[in-house]
Amino acid sequence: MILGIGTDLANIDRIQGTLDRFGDRFRNRVFTDTEQRKAERRADTAGTYAKRWAAKEACSKALGTGLRMGIAWKDMAVTNLRTGQPVMHVTGWAAERLKEMTPDGHEVIIHVTLTDDHPWAQAFVVIEARPVQDQAAQP
Repeated sequence: MILGIGTDLANIDRIQGTLDRFGDRFRNRVFTDTEQRKAERRADTAGTYAKRWAAKEACSKALGTGLRMGIAWKDMAVTNLRTGQPVMHVTGWAAERLKEMTPDGHEVIIHVTLTDDHPWAQAFVVIEARPVQDQAAQP
């Protein structure tokens, strides 16, 4: 069952301007250390940050709150599997909100996809709840 869907479109040039103007203050307020390390290793640093910015916005929308009600930027973080697939992690208030949304007897999967085509970066987040399989009942 789908619990929430969110999308966001970010302007890479706007993110670059924010990085130029506020530098570490912006990076440290919005992005985890892992996200910063990933972005700083990439040739398109601003594009990498813009995709993660869009993913955080999309996730907050999928949680049904937007960036209000106590959610913090760092409560949502994007990492990548070895295959390159992005993965959304939630902590703090975002994790509490996710737990509230999740029906009893279900586990949650957060699907995220990122793309960019300069000057745009886009993210989609789908929060899915699946029934937990009773391992004892399986043959």
